[in-house]
Amino acid sequence: MDRKRIYLCLAHMSDEGWEQKYIKEAFDANWVVPLGPNVNGFEKDLEEFVNSLTPNPSPKGEGLTKRVVALSAGTAAVHLALLACGVGPGDEVLVQSFTFCASSHPITYLGATPVFIDSERETWNMDPELLEEAIKDRIAKTGKKPKAIVPVALYGMPYQIDRIMEIANRYDIPVVEDAAEGFGSKFKGQVLGTFGRYGVLSFNGNKMITTSGGGALITPDEESWREIMMYATQYRESYPYYQHEKIGYNYRMSNICAGIGRGQMTVVNDHIAHHKHVQKMYEELLKDVKGIHVHTQPKVSPKGGDLEGAYDSNYWLCTITLDPDLKVKGQENAYKTIVTGAVGGAAGVIHAADSATTDCQPNDNVEALRVALDQAQIEARPVWKPMHKQPVYKNAPAYVNGVSEAIFKVGMCLPAGPYVTDEDVQYIVQCIKDAII
Repeated sequence: MDRKRIYLCLAHMSDEGWEQKYIKEAFDANWVVPLGPNVNGFEKDLEEFVNSLTPNPSPKGEGLTKRVVALSAGTAAVHLALLACGVGPGDEVLVQSFTFCASSHPITYLGATPVFIDSERETWNMDPELLEEAIKDRIAKTGKKPKAIVPVALYGMPYQIDRIMEIANRYDIPVVEDAAEGFGSKFKGQVLGTFGRYGVLSFNGNKMITTSGGGALITPDEESWREIMMYATQYRESYPYYQHEKIGYNYRMSNICAGIGRGQMTVVNDHIAHHKHVQKMYEELLKDVKGIHVHTQPKVSPKGGDLEGAYDSNYWLCTITLDPDLKVKGQENAYKTIVTGAVGGAAGVIHAADSATTDCQPNDNVEALRVALDQAQIEARPVWKPMHKQPVYKNAPAYVNGVSEAIFKVGMCLPAGPYVTDEDVQYIVQCIKDAII
């Protein structure tokens, strides 16, 4: 009997079938449009969730009253947040390099230039020291400040938000938190996406909860919420006919998708707990495997301070690094064959590559392990390729320290979603051990 395929992260519906209940209500009421009771209800559920605080150790965001707009995608949320920050042609935006392209592409939608900031080693996220260096250098070179700062919660890991916000406030630059992968992750008891001016969420089919596709933007107040809502609905003015005084976008979430989201909110805490459980299993089962290192959240700051309890990652994906000298079966055949389908669920949305290799790619042992796991019916992927090494951004300014490139060469993502059982984790770890020579 063939073994089932173990995917990185797939959405899991609530056992009580709340998603179907809300979807049925939408059809019964004929609310099959990008507005309606489910959209309103989902936004209220999200507001309650992101405004919640955990007294561990002492949150600074007491009395949060953020408003949320449900949108068609997390990418749309990044776009509208940057637009609301005044980003336009000729501007620059400081954005984490170690991320998915949705963090940076909306900058170019607006005619602006992304300025990429490399990572620090503890969280793999935006390096605050490089961030400040970049701000000073861009002011010196261009005569004006960057319009926004976009840190990213890579694989759910919180960034050094206290340090990033201190720098941003000192230079009076708005922060757009890309918490697309960090839904439910917290820093000092406060939900990611609520520290900066705007916070981005994603509900893609592989995220912590899903609406099949979709996202949301966390806004600071009623006025900002209303403006984002206008931009998301074609910026139609309040006349009995269609009048538009600004360019808007068709970004509102559908009532059907929001119905799925309302059902998903009933199990979000269970999903987060499951991801953390899987992370602990990987940590325990791989701790004695020579050459394999599980990435974990910091407990001590680089300057020696105690961070116990400050970082609370949702561990959307569990990640490992492989020592460069690790030997994996089939390593000699790595990158010998051109890939004909996209790795990681995007088959049919690719151009055929004309070469099996690029000038920046994971090591041969990482690729060999990916192939070995794939043959064992386990989906594993390299970590994100840094944006400053992407051909499309070859001319963009970048402030680098080598951290993200080094991790890209040795990093790998392992399955962590709600469908991944304890037995699956044990099987994955055994397959990793079996692949090592």
